[in-house]
Amino acid sequence: MKLYYTPGASSLVPHIVLCELGLPYELEKVDLKRHTLEDGGDYYNVNPKGYVPTLQLNDGQRLSEGGAIALFLAEKLPEVGLLPSNGSLERFRVLEWLFFVSSELHKEVGQLFNPKLTPEWKAAVLATIERRLAYVDKALTGQDYLTGSRFSVADAYLFTVLGWMAPLDIDLEPWPALRAFHKRVAARPAVQKAMRAEGLTG
Repeated sequence: MKLYYTPGASSLVPHIVLCELGLPYELEKVDLKRHTLEDGGDYYNVNPKGYVPTLQLNDGQRLSEGGAIALFLAEKLPEVGLLPSNGSLERFRVLEWLFFVSSELHKEVGQLFNPKLTPEWKAAVLATIERRLAYVDKALTGQDYLTGSRFSVADAYLFTVLGWMAPLDIDLEPWPALRAFHKRVAARPAVQKAMRAEGLTG
């Protein structure tokens, strides 16, 4: 399999999942500003949406959207436990968090990377983000991960989005459970491996 990625982008979610599962994979870096591959090729030929991630399967088929890729990969090795068993309430708790992070956090935080955002709109977006972070912080209080003691695909997504806070000058100081979560996940060997591969750590 080949993962098309941009360092630190939402493609880090399936990258972490790949490392957690120990599956073999290749990486292809994408320049999102130019929409080009490392060899200069047009990334739109890989993914017509023009953004990462894209996972190319061994048979040549491609899958996009970080959450979908993470779920697809987690299903390959259910014994690892990144996604609870099919039909269980625990599985839907993970999906509940995955959808929340992808739609209510990723969507909002992503707006702040738009240089055309007006000061008024930016203030409104920041207020929404702060409410979302406060909600997640409360949910994490007293537990290691979003659904309890077990790391899941939803935690990989939350960790990735939290990694965008510092570049956007959003201080996590008001949310101690979120800060502890980010530190805890960053210490996982698979997460460290993914981040090293993307040049995000020394």
